[in-house]
Amino acid sequence: MAERVRQEFKHAWEGYKQYAWGHDDLKPLSKGYHDWYAHTLVMTPVDALDTMMLMGLNDEAAKTRDYIANNLSFDRDIYVKNFEITIRMLGGLLSGYQLSGDKRLLALADDLGTRLLPAFNSPTGMPYVYVNLKTGAVRGEETNPAEIGTLLIEFGTLSKLTGKTVYYEKAKRALVELYNRRSPIGLVGSSINVKTGKWSDPVSHIGGGIDSYYEYLLKASILFDDPDCKRMWNSTIDAVNKYVADDEPTGFWYGQTNMNTGVHIGNDFEALAAFFPGTLALSGDLDRARKLEDSAYTMWTLYGIEPEAINYKTMTIASNGYELRPEIIESAFYLYRFTGNPRYREMGRVFFDSLVKYCRTDVAFAALSDVKKKTQKDEMESFFLAETLKYLYLLFSPPETLDLSKNVLNTEAHPMRRTW
Repeated sequence: MAERVRQEFKHAWEGYKQYAWGHDDLKPLSKGYHDWYAHTLVMTPVDALDTMMLMGLNDEAAKTRDYIANNLSFDRDIYVKNFEITIRMLGGLLSGYQLSGDKRLLALADDLGTRLLPAFNSPTGMPYVYVNLKTGAVRGEETNPAEIGTLLIEFGTLSKLTGKTVYYEKAKRALVELYNRRSPIGLVGSSINVKTGKWSDPVSHIGGGIDSYYEYLLKASILFDDPDCKRMWNSTIDAVNKYVADDEPTGFWYGQTNMNTGVHIGNDFEALAAFFPGTLALSGDLDRARKLEDSAYTMWTLYGIEPEAINYKTMTIASNGYELRPEIIESAFYLYRFTGNPRYREMGRVFFDSLVKYCRTDVAFAALSDVKKKTQKDEMESFFLAETLKYLYLLFSPPETLDLSKNVLNTEAHPMRRTW
């Protein structure tokens, strides 16, 4: 199975190389390319680099490293999304450096980190959404917990590897400032203003926009042995399990809740939220992790591949696309590692077969616009190579492929190795 996953990675990578080389993403149906901004940031190669190395595709990885080192420049007059560029680009460069020892990648990461720092210059220390890589100008006051709280693993690792404390301090302050604005019952909302520090949407959940804030509280406490992060994780997960978790006849889920009152206000569960069994498993809470992964698996098997969101009370689709997402596979990987139960590899085989059956194209893989009709759309984001296929490979490969006692994976599945 690991070898089959590796072959499908090569299929998608070759398609990218043939039709979108040097650009951010491949368009798998029209065989064109998509760049996020006015200048390419070579996103797919940076995001996919450590997957190649973990899969033992060493010649391809060496060529890709050379291309990145010789062609990637951050000296661009473009506004980039701080969160996405941090998890994909900064994370990819750091893990690529740690796996290869190629100092050119660390130099690029340091340059990028410096250019992203002005994002933190808000009155609260929580980052603006966008920062101009050339001028340092910022914009975007309305943001969310994920975009504020999903930076410490990358900036912290950069800090440890370069000896520049400013990276750790800025990202940690953002995380703490967000945590300090939690409600009296311990929850965060869906959106907040970084200038005023006031919440603009009080809906609390574990899905997109909040998800990786929880993940980073736990993972930063592990990677950096940071006692503040551990304390923040412990109080946060208690509140989430008390107010957001929802036991229903259809399974164990997490819904939507008012952050101030704890009143349950919604029954949607997103594909993005399927990361949470993995985070629970990493924290040692295998009971909830198993139950939630079972629920997510039910969601996957309703139509042979998971929709973006379902209403878990009625078990009907709330959002009908599939974006090639990795989260349910990520959780199966953690659960398999921590329990050894072959059931999670059996799930992985189902996920893999679904991807090949419904999403594979003649040159790569395509997202779906409708999981009922299985209609493909012209998108293959870089995370498919960085996360989806990596987690599938890690699920079926021996544990020494990636030692979880020494590595913490960022939210884009880039492993950061504790060398300090």
